[in-house]
Amino acid sequence: MAQIFPRWTNETPTWGTVGGLAAAGFVTFALYWWASPYNTDVGYKPVQPVAYSHALHAGTLQMDCRYCHAYAERGPHAGVPPTQVCMNCHSQVKKGSEKLKPIYDSWADGKGTASVPWVQIHQLPDFAYFNHSAHLGVGFGENRAAIGCETCHGRIDTMEVVRQVQPLSMGWCIECHSNPGPNLRPVENVTTMGWKPDLKWTEKTLAIAATLHPPGSLSAAQKRAPDGHLETRSTAGCSGCHR
Repeated sequence: MAQIFPRWTNETPTWGTVGGLAAAGFVTFALYWWASPYNTDVGYKPVQPVAYSHALHAGTLQMDCRYCHAYAERGPHAGVPPTQVCMNCHSQVKKGSEKLKPIYDSWADGKGTASVPWVQIHQLPDFAYFNHSAHLGVGFGENRAAIGCETCHGRIDTMEVVRQVQPLSMGWCIECHSNPGPNLRPVENVTTMGWKPDLKWTEKTLAIAATLHPPGSLSAAQKRAPDGHLETRSTAGCSGCHR
């Protein structure tokens, strides 16, 4: 009796397995890369109710970030400036500009109780705890340092329209927590855009980083006790960020 299927069909299971693995690999890569924060979040720049130019205010006018984001060093949230902060200048500067109409409408009753509906750009999930003040001032005494604004937010002073420049993903955070040295700078330069460390400061950050044990730090996750026992440190535990 003649064979119903040709001989090459004997290889079908092999090629089916290879094809299935290749397809699974492609899907895994697609989800890992195209669905990652590097693609879904980086570059996000929503239209704001007022065309506020950071390039003008933080760049040309050299306004300190903390003038508007007053709570960055004192609390978990940097804060969005209330209408009164805008009116400190714009009650005199560009007064009556049509571009500033939402600001003046908010201030119409003289109290600014009708908030300007600013659109949040940098967002973390509710299950991830982030404290601005803990990053803008780390260490003690001579080992006092800070993570600069531009580390997470980029060169705000050059942005006409603010966009997200970092993924703010768990992997991105852990990368810094495991080696914070390169992102440390003197506290007095926390808002300085384009700041570059000199050799002396680069060497000092090695000593500062050695005193820090930020949550999620892979390098501090396990330490060898004197008796040889491997201990997992709580400073590297999940609860530091997931509370």
